[in-house]
Amino acid sequence: MAASPIPMSRIGNLAFNHSASNDAEAEYDRLRDLARNEGDKMRSCFDQSHELYSSGDGAGAKHKSEEGKRHQKQRDAYNKQASEYIFRENNAVGRVGDDTIDLHGQFVEEAEDILEARIRDAQARGQTHLHVIVGKGNHSSGHVQKIKPRVEQICQNMGLQYAAEENEGRLYINLSGGQVDALPPLPSQPGGYQGGYASGGGSPYPGSPSHSGVGSPYPGSPYQQGGGHKPQAQHHTPQQGYQQQQQHHQQQQQQQQQQQQQQQGNEVEQLAEKLLPRIFKKLDGCCIVM
Repeated sequence: MAASPIPMSRIGNLAFNHSASNDAEAEYDRLRDLARNEGDKMRSCFDQSHELYSSGDGAGAKHKSEEGKRHQKQRDAYNKQASEYIFRENNAVGRVGDDTIDLHGQFVEEAEDILEARIRDAQARGQTHLHVIVGKGNHSSGHVQKIKPRVEQICQNMGLQYAAEENEGRLYINLSGGQVDALPPLPSQPGGYQGGYASGGGSPYPGSPSHSGVGSPYPGSPYQQGGGHKPQAQHHTPQQGYQQQQQHHQQQQQQQQQQQQQQQGNEVEQLAEKLLPRIFKKLDGCCIVM
């Protein structure tokens, strides 16, 4: 029996949702195109199998059916590669905050399973909220958002409150189970992000791991080593003192950013390894791409 075609509409302009990367977009498109071609071959084989069976050629029907199953398996493998690839690209260190997940480029079914697992993982780690990039549906069939209603349904099923952010392509989810009484502020975004916020603008969202007080001793400073020991006072001109303060502040920011990026990178890799293999068991039916 022939399988139904897979609509390849997207939510959002491009699957790759950050600073221009033609290579990343091309690789994603290549994998999805390969999957689409395998799906076409699969349907052709199943149609031929049905015709052969109707004409009484059981052996020929079985042969075409097995051939169709091989194309189906290859289609699923290419879709798996595409989903994993674009997930890692869109959620790489420096592209989204560690309290944010970007679902661009995913089939709706892929995005659903990824989000459910991410929510449970974030709750287990004590995270209080999650920003979900769902896209605006500008380039989907009929310009209708496909992923946003599914995300809202997931929140309702899990008993979580949510609210649309100022950027209509994003949702804020309260992971603690409480009400969202006011529109949440814009989260800070790493440089190069193209999701509707100014690059590098804004302050860290309160409660996120990246939110830390300015002026706290940086790791390894003399104030954190052995019984409050302080370096000997040195005399500097006001200009020299200002320059040293600037250098100290820059070093502190660089160290904090490196630590956050390393932690976020490890979490993204662990999340991808944990979530994505479970998704593709559910994708034999009709799928819609963000």
